[in-house]
Parts: sequence; structure tokens; C-alpha cells
Amino acid sequence: MSKVGLIVPTLNAGRLWHSWLKAFEQQTRKPDYLLVIDSSSSDDTAALARAYGFTVKVIAKAAFNHGGTRQSGVDMMREADIIAFLTQDALLANPDAVEQLLAAFEDEQVGAAYGRQLPHRNAGPIAAHARLFNYPPESQLRGLEDRERFGIKTAFISNSFAAYRRSALMQAGGFPVDTIMNEDTYVAGRMLAAGWKIAYCADAQVFHSHDYHFLDEFKRYFDIGVFHTHTPWLQQLFGGASGEGRRYVISEMRYLLKKAPWLIPSAMLRTALKWLGFKMGGTLPRSVSRCFSLHRSYWLTALPGSAAKYKQM
Repeated sequence: MSKVGLIVPTLNAGRLWHSWLKAFEQQTRKPDYLLVIDSSSSDDTAALARAYGFTVKVIAKAAFNHGGTRQSGVDMMREADIIAFLTQDALLANPDAVEQLLAAFEDEQVGAAYGRQLPHRNAGPIAAHARLFNYPPESQLRGLEDRERFGIKTAFISNSFAAYRRSALMQAGGFPVDTIMNEDTYVAGRMLAAGWKIAYCADAQVFHSHDYHFLDEFKRYFDIGVFHTHTPWLQQLFGGASGEGRRYVISEMRYLLKKAPWLIPSAMLRTALKWLGFKMGGTLPRSVSRCFSLHRSYWLTALPGSAAKYKQM
């Protein structure tokens, strides 16, 4: 049987962490290696993780990087054949969630798999739609040949609940060590280009959603714009995001008309802020970009020429 590792980045996980650990304890398939990479939490996140059997690696808060931190965990798990990732706010929805995700790797063509994210029970309609749109109830298996159908969504994956075959991850060069976000999409794109498949496992479920404020919506898409500016090969290979964006907006309007029509003006403003943030990302000087970024610490450590560190296809 393949050896499985689990890596969870944390920072002040709060009250949900107790529920997270209890849900993990109930899993029918436990990973063989458990690692929490904690960004110097000031609460009991690290202590609770140790109590549940996790090895805890503490790093400075400013040292966290979405790709680099995860890759450091991968490097610590050299005996793991499959490496899974969860985030501290992705609550496992059923006892066989991990088992269902790992089942995807029975297909030797699968290089990575990710699970379905359901909105938290207290999620607002806008946040709920985002999860229902991006994580449908039907599983998928996508290869490079599907890019004409799915476009940039072919490389969609989320490290909030995902797993990678080590050999495929290493063939893809591992996670980029200096990326503002979307390290998962970067690796998925490289895996697809190398001939691997990406599996979406609708039966492997977590509760995970965010009710973003207006400014956070802008900042998040600003960072996505930065990422795509630094990785032009993704859109060159799979196509741009505009078609998917239009489909999302149409779906959101239909959903809100049924569920919460009074939120349509809010959704329209959010769409405008997302578009503006995406277009601005990667076009401004570093000193200005830090002010508009959701991940401000990235700009303290990123070198002026950091875009060159993203390998081109």
C-alpha cells in the first residue's frame, strides 16, 4: 500500500481547530505521516496538533509562502508516495473523506486529486454559490486534451483539500518556492502538460467557504492577477479566464435571483472589484503592489526579479 503524508499549514486556527482535529480523528484512512507547519501561532494551535499526533514545524510568520512552505513539507516527507494537503479551515465533512480522495490514485494516470468543497453551514448566499459553482456534485477526470472544453479550468485544483502523487509532483518541479498564491494551479498545469491527469473527487468532501468583504475581494483578485502575470504560460497553454468569468457571473445572477435577489447589487460590485483587481495585479511597482495585496508579506520577501523564478513551459 502506498505511504501517505498529510501537510497542514496553520496560523492561529482558533475554535474551529478543535472540530477540525476531531473530524480528522474519525477518518477511516489515516495518513502515515502527519505534519503541521505553523506560522508561530499565539494560541494553542500547535499544542493541540501535537496532542493529536502531528509533528509540528514552527516557522516565522513572515517566512510563510504558499508554494515554498508546502514544498518544504514535501521535502520532509521523502518516504511518502502520496502527499495530501488540507487547510485549517477546511473541515472534513464525512469519515471517509480522505479515503475517497486517495482512491483516485488507483488510476495510475492520476497525478493529483482534489475534493469537493461545500459551503460552511453559516455561509452567505454569495459564498455558497462560489462553492457550488466551482465544486459540482459530479466527479471529473481531466487531461490536457480537455483544455478545449474546460479552458483554464482544466488546471483547476485547490490545496484546501488535495493530494499529489510524489513522482508526478517531482516531475512537475515541485511547488514554486516564491509564489503569491495558486501554487496548486501552477503544479496542476505542469502535470497536465507532462501527460498526467487531474481528478476531481466529488465524494471526498470538506466544508470550506469564505464570506469576503469588498476590499478583500479586490485584494484577492489583485494577487491572482500577479500570479498570472508571472506565469503567462498557463493562459497560453489553457486559454484565458474571461470565458469562465462570464459563465460564473451568469450562474451567480441566476442563483441570487432565486435565493437572495437583494444581494444582486452587492454581487455586481464584487464582480467589478474582481475584474479591476485582476487587471491591476502584476502591473504596479512592488512598493505599491504591497498596499493592494491580500498577501502583503509576500512583497517583503519576493525579489524584484522573482517572476523569473517561475519556470516557463
